[in-house]
Amino acid sequence: MSLLLACAWAKAQGDAADADWRYRIQPGDTLITLTDAWLAPPKTWRDLQKLNRVPDPLRLMPGSTLRMPVAWLKREAGVAEAVFARGQVTRQRGSTSEALAVGATLQSGDRIRTGAQSSASLRFADGSRLLIPPESDVTLDQLLVLGRGAIPAVRIGVQQGGADSRVAPNAQRVPLYEVRTPHVNLGVRGTEFRVQTAAGASRMQVLSGAVHADGLGLDVATGQGLLAEGAARSVAPLLPAPDLSGLLPVTERLPLHLAWVGGPAGAATWRVQLYVSSDFDRLLLDDVVAEPAVTWPEARELADGDYTLRVRAIDARGQEGAAADASIRLLARPEPPFIQAPAPGAVSYAGGTAFAWTRNTVAPNVRLQIARDAGFKDLVLQPAPIDGANYDARLADGIYHWRIASVEANGRAGPFGDPQTFEIRPPPPVPPPAEPEVTGDQLKLRWRADPGVTRYQLEWSRTEAFDRVEGADVQRFATDKPELAMPKPSAGKYFLRARGFNAADAPSPWGQTQMIEVPYPRWLWLLPLLLIPVL
Repeated sequence: MSLLLACAWAKAQGDAADADWRYRIQPGDTLITLTDAWLAPPKTWRDLQKLNRVPDPLRLMPGSTLRMPVAWLKREAGVAEAVFARGQVTRQRGSTSEALAVGATLQSGDRIRTGAQSSASLRFADGSRLLIPPESDVTLDQLLVLGRGAIPAVRIGVQQGGADSRVAPNAQRVPLYEVRTPHVNLGVRGTEFRVQTAAGASRMQVLSGAVHADGLGLDVATGQGLLAEGAARSVAPLLPAPDLSGLLPVTERLPLHLAWVGGPAGAATWRVQLYVSSDFDRLLLDDVVAEPAVTWPEARELADGDYTLRVRAIDARGQEGAAADASIRLLARPEPPFIQAPAPGAVSYAGGTAFAWTRNTVAPNVRLQIARDAGFKDLVLQPAPIDGANYDARLADGIYHWRIASVEANGRAGPFGDPQTFEIRPPPPVPPPAEPEVTGDQLKLRWRADPGVTRYQLEWSRTEAFDRVEGADVQRFATDKPELAMPKPSAGKYFLRARGFNAADAPSPWGQTQMIEVPYPRWLWLLPLLLIPVL
């Protein structure tokens, strides 16, 4: 098998070398000056004269074309530039390995590796682009420029993972952009295509133009996919783009959860990617999902703003189909406070209700809404932003819905947390005397439930730095529900933060820090009065 691939690769290289580059003659050109500028020894102007049947080497007609075989052109070392790198991306050159930085210059022989949720984009001399997705291993086998830089010659090796290529159109039809995998070798002239390599097989999808594959008589055309397993080659149409019409354009929750209608028919799984808005060189998140929905805890690292979601259906053969794109706006910050009181479904008989919450340290004010309906159309109370962690309201009897959001110092409000309900009823009849019941020894906290999260971890500290300060007193609590009952701590100011874990027990980043003040007992305020007789 290796011998067959080597022979096919050599033939593809020979085809490229035998191709002609056509130069358009400019005023003042002669065969002698063109030879000095473009051809490598031992070729001379007489070789050009014979090939093109030029009667006078000193008199050329401007605007006409002159054939120059690619094999005759001067060759110089070419380079590529890293235009994007995110996460764990390394560049290995010889025995030295280092993190790939944006703006770094790459040369022949460099090897690029990407980790989980990590990616890189490269730009070649002619403007062609290469996107290296997560968990890939790609080598730049050859970077050359031919004939004073007029023609770039690029050969890429994909050992693992994938590579998405956007090759600048080549009007000369010289196939000098090549991709090599363990299972198939590809040559293109100006096209957009994707390659994925895994154990035992390589897959390729053509998005525009055409790609030549060794072992095939015809090029793979736009909208077709190639599956190479050993010496076998099969070409089939790609699935159409999925339907993203059900996708919400704005999301206000973290972790980021997105769902779409699904389809098309024949889809087994979906490739889901998140890019910087309309910039397909800058891949931020990438996953394959079994259902038409994705949850990304990693989105906590992303700033609020505009992004582009790209979704492709994957068929039973593992071929990724046409892409559907949708604009997504993330507006999840500042994160809402955690709710302390009232409890969900709480009932009050006195006509008044006390609300309490934590405070977001980067957005300490709170926007409160109370409504008669779950859609918050019939608002009964919406005070100005509250500079505090509690609020008392007196309302008529009835069932109410309430929610809160954090507000930054500049007045910008974040999204609301999950709405809660409470009820106010008429006072009941005076009950018979009963034994007192002590319930003041616990502190209860509640927060928004997050999709895809199976358990939560909460840190409690007297310092906002938590474990970043040596000797900090930090307590940790665990719960599988978005609420926690804990022994009431001593009076004072405390800081807390929470994070979630998914089914694979992978943690999300910590949420924003919240603050709570536990008041001192009332009898402490009377202590000076009790001491007066002693004084």
